[in-house]
Amino acid sequence: MELPYAEPYRIKMVESIKKSTVEQRKQWIKEAKYNLFNLKSDQVYIDLLTDSGTGAMSDRQWAEVMLADESYAGSSSFLKLEKAVKDITGYNFFIPTHQGRAAENVLFSAMVKEGDIIPGNSHFDTTKGHIEYRKGKVVDCIIDEATNTDLFHPFKGNIDLNKLEKVFKSNPIEKIPFVIVTVTCNTAGGQPVSMANIKAVSELCKAYNVKLFFDAARYAENCYFIKEREEAYKNRSIKSIAAEMFSYGDGMTMSSKKDGLVNMGGIIALNDEEIYRTAITFNIMYEGFITYGGMSGRDMGALAVGLYEALDYDYLTSRITQVQYLGEKMAEFGVPVQKPIGGHAVYLDANKFVPTIPKEEYRAQSLAIELYIVGGIRGVEVGTILADRDPETRENRYPELELVRLAIPRRTYTHNHMEYIAATLKKIYKSRTEAKRGYKILWEAPIMRHFTVVLEKIQE
Repeated sequence: MELPYAEPYRIKMVESIKKSTVEQRKQWIKEAKYNLFNLKSDQVYIDLLTDSGTGAMSDRQWAEVMLADESYAGSSSFLKLEKAVKDITGYNFFIPTHQGRAAENVLFSAMVKEGDIIPGNSHFDTTKGHIEYRKGKVVDCIIDEATNTDLFHPFKGNIDLNKLEKVFKSNPIEKIPFVIVTVTCNTAGGQPVSMANIKAVSELCKAYNVKLFFDAARYAENCYFIKEREEAYKNRSIKSIAAEMFSYGDGMTMSSKKDGLVNMGGIIALNDEEIYRTAITFNIMYEGFITYGGMSGRDMGALAVGLYEALDYDYLTSRITQVQYLGEKMAEFGVPVQKPIGGHAVYLDANKFVPTIPKEEYRAQSLAIELYIVGGIRGVEVGTILADRDPETRENRYPELELVRLAIPRRTYTHNHMEYIAATLKKIYKSRTEAKRGYKILWEAPIMRHFTVVLEKIQE
């Protein structure tokens, strides 16, 4: 008899979370202008808004916090982090930043100019925002299979090589500073990219003399899927898989709040000394000195430990098994989700869940709000509101996928929490045909509007 899987850790401290009533939550979300980001944390029972910086740190990470060196320049905590980053990525130069979007801001300030084109596999919100803010253009080259949520494809995050080469051939190559591969691909449902695809993209980039960068926020989870789904890697360690993956690129940015297992931090790592020297000027302007970059010594010390802990196979198995359990439980109930289940989150397919709500009324956001009202669970819309408006026409961009992301914080919630989430979705799904109207926008920011958008419920 095969024994059930159990977490490779035990709990040393707990944090209380508050329950509330449906009536309370209806009032709270109304006061929050129907924007889930505006809710107070104690108004949320289970918080799946993001897995970014919301996980639990280990005893070894907390010990490193106490050993931290807070020197402005050249601290020992920086040197520990620098050593870990170079050891794992193989890149020669490292720049710390306070989080992932800050890393993008620094690197893109050095590399992206007006009129530039940056292809990739479904750029996430901050990536797209930083490029479009600089009047660049993003081009989505993800494989078509990614938009079919019922289709099982082991690597839905893959780049379509024909699409990518078409971008190279139809534009001046000097206007394409780099290609960005997001591992795992968040916008597509936390879907991994295969090593074979990464290698092929790398070869294509080299043929056209275009640099390749990784958005490596969840690189360890991507490497886990490579080990599990690509035969050639089944006997390889996660660390060695990561080393090979990074070897195919010229550099990376990372929100360390994901696979760094910390609450704050970001990384730029690269091989090009000229880009490094340009980038550090922006880092000093925007972030801080080059040996802390917006991070405290405590943050850097904890991150130096967390980067290695995230490469542990038992940890990754536990983390991804929990996410998959939730997704499979919901699928059992008939709830439409992106398949296969991603590494860090379960993504609800709002187009299939609530097709009765017009797409112009933001069906994914409507579903996310209902999930909060019924169960006190906070997810996030990855759909039309997040997709923002076209920079030129200012019309809404309607993505093929309208998703609600339920991102699971690392080492935080229990098996019973997963059961509660699944049961809540089952209840909502049974009443889905009652959903007729959604929401309208009363105010929005000109870019990355989803964080601060003000909405109003449309009355039937």
